[in-house]
Amino acid sequence: MTQPDNTPTQSLHPTPLINRVLAGAALGLVLISVFLLTADEPDPSWPQYWMVRPLLIVPMAGTLAGVINYALDFVRVQGEKQKIVANIASILIHLIGLFMGFVLGLDGTMWD
Repeated sequence: MTQPDNTPTQSLHPTPLINRVLAGAALGLVLISVFLLTADEPDPSWPQYWMVRPLLIVPMAGTLAGVINYALDFVRVQGEKQKIVANIASILIHLIGLFMGFVLGLDGTMWD
């Protein structure tokens, strides 16, 4: 007599964590790059490599938002209303995270 196979056929996480992390970091990098490339001449009192800080911090904020998006998958599988709430929360968390990344990255230079 064989045992029935009760393993779930659908994974809780349809997209791997690395894909969401890379997507969040890429979005942050693109946004801050466009913002910095369209900036006027930097103030001479700013450090020589002032652009390095925002180019590191904003993609890290996007990376963290990608991790949170991944973590919200457990809510998405609980039903249609929960999926909508999780998607809205994910978008808001991403926007707030990128905004905070911009503020922290540009603090002391363009954000004075």
